[in-house]
Amino acid sequence: MAGKQEIEELDPFDPWVNQSLSGHQAAENMFLDAWNSGRMPHAWLITGARGVGKATFAYRCARFVLAQTEAEDELFGAPPPPQSLEIPQDDPTFSLVARQSHPGLRSIRKSWDDKTKKIRNEIVVDDVRKAITIFNVTAGQGAWRIIVVDAVDEMNVNAANALLKTLEEPPQRSLLILVAHNPGRLLPTIRSRCRTLPLKPLSEEDVVSLLRDREPDAEASGLLSLARLADGSPGRALELLESGGHGIYEDLIGLLRPLPELDIAALHKFADRMARKDAADQSRAFMAMLDWWLVRMIRHAALGQQPVDIVAGDGQLSQNLAARRSLDQWIEVWEKITRLAARADSVYLDRKQVLLNVFSMLEKAARA
Repeated sequence: MAGKQEIEELDPFDPWVNQSLSGHQAAENMFLDAWNSGRMPHAWLITGARGVGKATFAYRCARFVLAQTEAEDELFGAPPPPQSLEIPQDDPTFSLVARQSHPGLRSIRKSWDDKTKKIRNEIVVDDVRKAITIFNVTAGQGAWRIIVVDAVDEMNVNAANALLKTLEEPPQRSLLILVAHNPGRLLPTIRSRCRTLPLKPLSEEDVVSLLRDREPDAEASGLLSLARLADGSPGRALELLESGGHGIYEDLIGLLRPLPELDIAALHKFADRMARKDAADQSRAFMAMLDWWLVRMIRHAALGQQPVDIVAGDGQLSQNLAARRSLDQWIEVWEKITRLAARADSVYLDRKQVLLNVFSMLEKAARA
């Protein structure tokens, strides 16, 4: 059994270890109500944006169920119904789940491909078949068998069909917890056999609190900017924190500010930086940030709103640029840039030229 020191050596942000989950009390109450009523669905579909905490919530639910027993004390009767999914770290179930060694729990995730020496880009049927063997073993009295799928919308067709068979004929005291970033991609027959539990984006305050736990010495203004960039997703906020996302956003706004003119010298200097061999990840992050900024601009323009500032004056910049073209025209520009970025990533186009072309499109669009 893992001791406290061994648990502390694990990554506390891995979803099977993470004990901290803020902002999802409504979802927790829904799961608890189902448990306490004795009408626990055999399958849950946990939905929401990427990074909002779906996998952490799934393992929190699994850990809770595995820690429960049906046994009742003959003298004192049944214990009061639980009011929280929280399981303390000194509970044996916590350490077993944290080490991914609980006999009643299996996980389905994208697996390693020995041929390509990389993680697969989808969940394959063998991943499902290996996991569902847990349902072929007779469970002990009162024991549950649980599978967490992260994420079910990353399954290929054969894997989805293999999972569907288990959903159609679930064994007694079995539970499937399916994480879905995009539930619209799922087979309707899978969705119909699950109870959907949506997780909403977190408040700025909750995201800032999580970031402060990770970087206690960081400036409050910087953490607030990251929270706004993350759109309520703590996972995205942590990625931005670790990748220098705030700096990338400042670079982006600096290049956008002169529009409808372009600062050609600054643009070429930045494009040269992104074209370096060691800057491929930074370049992708920049294009993803530009995509996010355009979507945000279009969304707020459609609502007649000015976005809140992430860096000084960028909300007004967004509103001014949006007013120079119709929404349909800006959507067309966004689609063209998205297609170019996807093509650049798939066929390894020259990154400098891609950036120059993207800002040429934006310059033309900004000229009223």
